[in-house]
Amino acid sequence: MKLKSCLLWGFLYFLIGIFIQLYLFNMNVAPWAMRISCGARNDVHTAPTNTLWYRDFGYTGGYFTNATRPSFITPPLSTLRYFPLSEGPENCYHIDRIPHGHYSVRIFFGLVKDPTFDNEPLFDVSVEGTLVYSLSSGWSNHDDEQAFVEALVFLEDGSSTICFHSTGHGDPAVISIEILQVGNHAYYFGHEWGRGTILRTHRRLSCGAKAPKFDVDYSGNHWGGDRFWNSISTFGQNSDEPLTTKNAIKLSNKPNYYPEALYQTGLTSTDNEPDLTYTMDVDPNRNYSVWLHFAEIDPSVKGAGERAFDILINGDTVFQEIDVANMSGGVNSALVLNTTVAVSGRSLTITMHPVIGSHAIISAIEIFEIVRTEAKTLIEEVKALHKLKSALGLPLRFGWNGDPCVPQQHPWSGVDCQFDSVKVKWFIDGLGLDNQGLRGSLPDDISKLSHLQIMNLSENSIQGKIPSALGKLSSLEVLDLSYNFFNGTIPESLGGLTSVRILNLNGNSLSGRVPAALGGRLLHRASFNFTDNDGLCGIPGLPTCGPHLSAGAKVGIALGACAALLLVATCLTCWWKRRQNILRAQQIAARGAPYAKARTHFTRDVQLARHNNDNARTAAENGPILLS
Repeated sequence: MKLKSCLLWGFLYFLIGIFIQLYLFNMNVAPWAMRISCGARNDVHTAPTNTLWYRDFGYTGGYFTNATRPSFITPPLSTLRYFPLSEGPENCYHIDRIPHGHYSVRIFFGLVKDPTFDNEPLFDVSVEGTLVYSLSSGWSNHDDEQAFVEALVFLEDGSSTICFHSTGHGDPAVISIEILQVGNHAYYFGHEWGRGTILRTHRRLSCGAKAPKFDVDYSGNHWGGDRFWNSISTFGQNSDEPLTTKNAIKLSNKPNYYPEALYQTGLTSTDNEPDLTYTMDVDPNRNYSVWLHFAEIDPSVKGAGERAFDILINGDTVFQEIDVANMSGGVNSALVLNTTVAVSGRSLTITMHPVIGSHAIISAIEIFEIVRTEAKTLIEEVKALHKLKSALGLPLRFGWNGDPCVPQQHPWSGVDCQFDSVKVKWFIDGLGLDNQGLRGSLPDDISKLSHLQIMNLSENSIQGKIPSALGKLSSLEVLDLSYNFFNGTIPESLGGLTSVRILNLNGNSLSGRVPAALGGRLLHRASFNFTDNDGLCGIPGLPTCGPHLSAGAKVGIALGACAALLLVATCLTCWWKRRQNILRAQQIAARGAPYAKARTHFTRDVQLARHNNDNARTAAENGPILLS
């Protein structure tokens, strides 16, 4: 019963998925597109296509300023963002909420509009942690692909990270960033194509065009946006006027990703030079994907069998007897050929040699460098490093943007990486941040650096307690937290670090008993240093600890001490008040003494007078005294 229910639900989900795909297909949903005008505070629209450029966002640092466009192919934008070295050697743009898919990522470089700045900065560019381009000297003086970098890449985690790495030759400066969705199978070049590769545009040639240009494609978002094509209108010394068409030709099977104007011009060989040859400079020891575009637009050719030619690359025949009209299905129809070549030298030469007829013909050439994508660092360890960066107030000069381990040419300062060939991921195995002016406290997220073997945070101003989460770093061999402001007790969990061989906690404000497990490690030739902590005890070299009290006992003692202090204070207060009263009474008595003496004498005189009167009255009453 349960099996039938699962099968039924699975079938329903399958039908829902099909309906959703059919709905999207019928709705003709436009591909995702994002264009950023770097340094702009407001959204911008540019002519002639009224293209929308979003205001600057997603950056990790840097400053905005006015821009100088180095080339006529640079978008007509007036601002840029530049990243001084004081902001760190790596600065990035991180764009979220990108649908999974295949994208063309394009970055235009610029010059700061200030004569005091280096007019031509040199720096490296990485996309998704993979180095795709290094600007070379003179890039700002060419109206070609050197003014920007373009790469075809798969984005599958819902975001894109584009980083600019300083090489010490000026501050990286960027005018615009474009992320434009293309077909998931666009530029498929064979079994090596896919998630593990990036295609970086090396050269585009529009054969027969008289001037380099963008497509000015009003529907550019649907096919990856406008693309820049260099012009090749002649070849050789005695070449004739290139073959072109004056009226637009409706191609019967033009690939969607290419503008129709691409196939409306072409270049043919001549009687004097029947071989049509192109030679381009390339980087040595690289693999290149070569795309050749053809359309039989020569009015003198009426159909198949009238023109055919071989195609050679660096002297090796890669295609034989190419009959464009036959292979494309007729005249005025597009044909695209692709091959991958490994180049060991510094040039790539494409030759078309006629075998039927006297001339060869071609519309356009695209050359892409095949770049192997770098494996990324474990995401939980990247997040842990960002938490550490925030908690310790890492100085800006460290950067710490993008991926800590890739590109391998630009790892983060103070971070050591190792590659896990099983998981195909990088991980962090060392932190060296000693004497860097760090402040704050260690976060519990430090435990997520589970592969850490060495951690040196000595000679900083880190405070707070040592997190017990450090005890989870089972691979830790060296832990140096000396000469900081750590307080509290040493966590018992540190006793579980069975691999640790060097532990320096000296020069802090730690107190309490050293965990017994750590004391036992001293017998295994481990090197521990607990000196300059006045309150530590319990191992040889430190004071002997008193009776161990539980937390409740300590609280009881503290409360009792407080009550005793309160009682003593009360008694002292009462004694002081009584003493004051006695002193006050004595003072009053001293002031009233003369009055009391006079009053005493008066009373005595009165009493004596009364006594005499009584005696006189008695004699009179008795009469005269009898004489004998």
